Amino acid sequence: MELSQKLFFAFIKCTFLIFLFISLNISALLAQNKFINQRDSHHEQIDDEYMPLLNPKKSPAYKSRSSLFFTAQVNVDEDGNNILGDAANEPSIAVDPSNPDNIIIGWRQFDNVSSNFRQAGVAYTNDGGETWVFDGVIEPGVFRSDPVLGVNNEGVFYYNSLTTDNFDYWCNVYRSYNSGWQWDQGVFAQGGDKQWMVVDKTESVGNGNIYSNWTSFYSYCYPNYFTRSTDDGDNYENCVDIPGNPYWGTLNTGPDGELYVAGTNGNGGIVVSRSDNAKDGGFIMWDMLNTDVDLDGSVYSQAAVNPAGLVGQVWFDVDRSEGSGRANVYVCASVYRDLFNDPADVMFTRSTDGGVSWDEPWRINTDEGFDNYSWFGTMSVAPNGRIDVVWLDTRDAVSYPYLSALYYSYSIDNGVSWSDNEKLSELFNPNEGYPNQDKMGDYFDMVSDNDGAHLAWANTLNGEQDVYYGHITPWYVGIEENITSKDDFHLINYPNPFKEETTIRYELEKTEKVNISIFDTYGKLIFVLKDEIQNSGLHNIVFNAKELNPGIYYCRINAGGKRDYQKIIKTASRVK
Repeated sequence: MELSQKLFFAFIKCTFLIFLFISLNISALLAQNKFINQRDSHHEQIDDEYMPLLNPKKSPAYKSRSSLFFTAQVNVDEDGNNILGDAANEPSIAVDPSNPDNIIIGWRQFDNVSSNFRQAGVAYTNDGGETWVFDGVIEPGVFRSDPVLGVNNEGVFYYNSLTTDNFDYWCNVYRSYNSGWQWDQGVFAQGGDKQWMVVDKTESVGNGNIYSNWTSFYSYCYPNYFTRSTDDGDNYENCVDIPGNPYWGTLNTGPDGELYVAGTNGNGGIVVSRSDNAKDGGFIMWDMLNTDVDLDGSVYSQAAVNPAGLVGQVWFDVDRSEGSGRANVYVCASVYRDLFNDPADVMFTRSTDGGVSWDEPWRINTDEGFDNYSWFGTMSVAPNGRIDVVWLDTRDAVSYPYLSALYYSYSIDNGVSWSDNEKLSELFNPNEGYPNQDKMGDYFDMVSDNDGAHLAWANTLNGEQDVYYGHITPWYVGIEENITSKDDFHLINYPNPFKEETTIRYELEKTEKVNISIFDTYGKLIFVLKDEIQNSGLHNIVFNAKELNPGIYYCRINAGGKRDYQKIIKTASRVK
């Protein structure tokens, strides 16, 4: 090849690389501007006058129940009926740790769908979510939004509520000492748009502290955006800032009272900051400054499924168990996947060193393709370390692309592996029932305990936009409850634990068809040992599990319309 040709091709290559570099930087700047514009434009404001709904009609409230999921409408009248013509969204939930039958949900209440004027809706239950009492809003006729609820170890509930006059933004925190039946007059709590709040329930010196942060751009104390109460909510301190300026996120406490704040930054990325001394009551020092977290995507708003709202906020939680994952920290959010041009995936990551370093991000939703929305991803961690994640998913939509259903997955090994995606609800249209505002709120909320997950969510399953309570029972939790009784089959296995083989013994009262199967802890079928008609009497099956990985499994017997379970544990064989 002649020198002139080589120079020509080198020139073309160089020109292409320069063009590519400029294009990528322009794209990055455009993306950054997009997130900044969304950040600055996404805030609460009074657009409509208060418009009460006169002589509303009623209809039956929606309720459904399965072995995995129970859900019931919360914003109901005194007879438990749905109120036609109103709307509710953006719910938050608090569960009394001393009595989990006492639950309160707060939400944005729109008395009339013809007006986007919203108030502080609130309802309570004293029977674990079966029935709900909605006596009316806090401060009728007063504009309120962005509800966030919390509760301390003594069962005192807190309701953090935003208000504005379209110039200033501030929050009040209300307290209930009788499980939601009555609320006090509220305490000024600094605040601003998209606030979040957490009550420290650890055994540290910070027990009972209340922490709150919000968006700095719409702050009562701009440019600061964080406050704390160290006297059970009687007073809230002057505002300070947080390194990294996180917003559209949450905050939580670790097992020793350490405080974490997570949110997105101006570029749609994720930032986490930590303080080890916020619990002490003095000057707050942030020990971990502006740690970026990779979720392989960007937090954003104004998507087709929720045109005037977020696709989801950043969720942060901590393992406070006594298990192997203690003090692990977790981040989860629905994000736009830049590389795949996927509008929303639920992404998860963890840190095992207090947030200093982070694992590679993990996608929770397992749908195929890159066109579906997995939005409003919401995470919470149970006291035993189980991680629960729910989200809305459009994977099943056929007739209309944005029809969504509630999905669920959980992890019981500190986020290393996850259960199969479980569909919890029917499909519904999130774009109907808008209260003169094109959104279904900005978030759901969830609290996990060892028996399952308590969820506050919104949907349009009855043709309107309403708020619901849901309780999720993970597959293995239901098994553990059933293991306590073996009167039907006297199901046992021996030895247990075992290395390669174990004998499964059971007894039949009569001749009938029997199914004996082995499942893993996520409910996935591993083996079918028997599926046949057997005579009455005592039976033994030798189960050779040589090819099975060490771990916990469940043996299920199903016969005569009854079933029972036995936990079986395989240990590692000694290497010679």
